[in-house]
Amino acid sequence: MRQRMLLVLAVVFGLLAFILTYQQIESEKRRIAGDSETAILIQVTRNMVEGETLTEKDVARYTVKRRREAMANSREIPWSQLYKVVNHKLDTSINRGQILQTTDLKFGARRNGFSGIVQDGWRAVSIPVDPVSSVNNLIQPNDNVDVIGTFRFPDVRGDSALDTVTLTILQDVKVLAVGNRWQSAIAESGTSGSYGTVTLQLMPDEVEMLIFASQKGKITLSLRNFEDTRISRDIEKRSVNFKLLEKEIPNYNMRREERRNRRMK
Repeated sequence: MRQRMLLVLAVVFGLLAFILTYQQIESEKRRIAGDSETAILIQVTRNMVEGETLTEKDVARYTVKRRREAMANSREIPWSQLYKVVNHKLDTSINRGQILQTTDLKFGARRNGFSGIVQDGWRAVSIPVDPVSSVNNLIQPNDNVDVIGTFRFPDVRGDSALDTVTLTILQDVKVLAVGNRWQSAIAESGTSGSYGTVTLQLMPDEVEMLIFASQKGKITLSLRNFEDTRISRDIEKRSVNFKLLEKEIPNYNMRREERRNRRMK
């Protein structure tokens, strides 16, 4: 009888110890979760060797939970600083899936300037903007935009009448800077500031075309979703004037209704 009681007590104490340990572990998990934050880091998408130049095609976003204290002392590079690493050479070999760290890259003194973020073969050009043409100054460095132009052309009839035409000039254009800021003011301070110019990364022949277009008409930037890299061939073939707008209004609304109905299903 005594042995049975001892066995029962041992089982009871064992269960109590298990419950207390489990509660302590869960409490520690909650404490760690409360002291962590979501970090978006840079992940390498292929095996690379020392000396290779890192491009945007070689990296992807990687979302992970990190303790705030660990983030403060981490060498991992956040996605918001992608502009600092693109076009830099690797200082060491790196495997696919690895998180990029500051020690993985070679930072030359010359590349510390603004020219270091312009990709080889491309050019940086600034255009004037106002709150309307820059999406209320919400466009930030490393965003991608479409460039829209509105012009007045002589009417095809050959008389003195003028016709206003709007068309998409360039699609999926990278923003290098806004004003004199190379990185997002939102990422640094939680707010965006005002600016009067936007600097875009273009091919040399695109620079000529955009400068000409900005002298002859009104340039407006249309902000893209950060994952949207599609180029629409249909947009390339069309321009909008009053006659087309009048004709297309029913189609615009019909497409919006169809899209809304698909979301509701």
